[in-house]
Amino acid sequence: MPAFKTTLACLCLSLSLVSAQAQEAAPPRSPPQPSRPAGEALPPLPTASTTRHKLELQGRTLEFSAHAGTLRLFDATNGTPHADMAYIAFTRDGAPRDRPVTFIFNGGPGYASGWLNLGTLGPWRIDMTMAAARPSAKPELLPNAQTWLDFTDLVFLDPAGTGYSRVLGNDEVRKSLWSIQGDVNALAVTIRRWVQANGRELSPKFILGESYGGFRAPKIAHVLQNDQGIGINGLVLVSPVLDFARFDASGSVLGHVARLPAMVAVARERQGPITRDSLKDVEAYARGEFLSDLMRGVNDKDALARLAKRVSGLTGLDESLVRRLGARIPVETFAREINRTEGRVSSLYDGNVTGLDPAPFSTHNQAEDQLRLGLHAPITQAMLDLYRSKLNWVVENGRYQFMNEQAGRQWDRGRGAEAVSDLRQAMALDPQLRVLVAHGLTDLVTPYFETRMVLDQIPETGAPGRMIFETYAGGHMLYAREASRIKFREDGRKLIEGR
Repeated sequence: MPAFKTTLACLCLSLSLVSAQAQEAAPPRSPPQPSRPAGEALPPLPTASTTRHKLELQGRTLEFSAHAGTLRLFDATNGTPHADMAYIAFTRDGAPRDRPVTFIFNGGPGYASGWLNLGTLGPWRIDMTMAAARPSAKPELLPNAQTWLDFTDLVFLDPAGTGYSRVLGNDEVRKSLWSIQGDVNALAVTIRRWVQANGRELSPKFILGESYGGFRAPKIAHVLQNDQGIGINGLVLVSPVLDFARFDASGSVLGHVARLPAMVAVARERQGPITRDSLKDVEAYARGEFLSDLMRGVNDKDALARLAKRVSGLTGLDESLVRRLGARIPVETFAREINRTEGRVSSLYDGNVTGLDPAPFSTHNQAEDQLRLGLHAPITQAMLDLYRSKLNWVVENGRYQFMNEQAGRQWDRGRGAEAVSDLRQAMALDPQLRVLVAHGLTDLVTPYFETRMVLDQIPETGAPGRMIFETYAGGHMLYAREASRIKFREDGRKLIEGR
């Protein structure tokens, strides 16, 4: 979800040009017309729509309402509109006002929330495995037996410039919204606005973010606590990056340590099912001898010989290649070399999903990612069908931007981006705040061991066991595999129900 480190890896902390207070609810006295991008005339977005539904699922009937619309953010000082923030909310009919509610977004930055909506959480989903293998296949909306709607209402949020959310302000507003803190502030205000508009002040509130969304989530929780006056009961961080600077600094060996267990997971899963327990030997090697020999440097011949032999044996890569690379293997190289004899290339988002190599005789990997890019068209078309056939919220002549590449390119990247401080502060401020961190074992983009290394440096505060780290078969979008989707749902239910 998802969403993602090839784009994200160089992200760093930026200063917001628009504070959370500037993105307030009070409407201007005479609402100005939304600004329109040059060359594209955009009609107004539709008014909010509510539809009612009944799904027959495994052993139960689910009756619920679906709400689609937007919330407009203004500058509180002069009433200038900054953005229309699109949302889709699913709420159980007849439920009490204090039912749990979960706010959900994906990553990128630049992705809409379609990954999590149609991949695992919402009442309908698509078959992601089939769709990734054949992007032109019909992306049919299927009743989702693993929806989380049984135990929490769901509010999917699209950040400014993604989905149907629009930036309405000038270039300075756009620059702010496409920065780390400006994006966090806008989403925090949107959550507060939705809570107030729907009378959900008494509901337990949860935030679920995937990939860069998992980076956003602790920051948003912290802003909601300190600035917006809203307590958050729990966070679900799916395939998150919590500290960009620690692992992606030039010349750092920690990134290689973090990625090795995921590479070995890819190799071992080809022989049969894997669990994290089956990778304990690799984790111990990565933390110990591997790190020690990397630290000896590239000119230590004995260390290089040990590295080449051991890493080759673990990953299945040719020993001479490992030696030539100094045992510092780029994930793109691994993704290609492990499949070279089959003429295929692994997805970085799940190393055991492969696609055809478009340039098998090239000196470098030129393949587009089969899992991530293979799902762009199916999810986009399925989201449009969801809006039209289920939600009755149709935007005529407007584009649904599942992925906004412009936002990703123009994101204010600053230096030293990390969300660990916000996570620690939010958990210290509220001793009842619970966190579930979920990772796929064969994710090469945000490897599970990287997050484990970060969490190991966070001291335990409050009640023991409120920071839960779970791993699953699969990759970045771990829920693409049915067994992992089922387990993820049960882990989410335990967190939300306080078990």
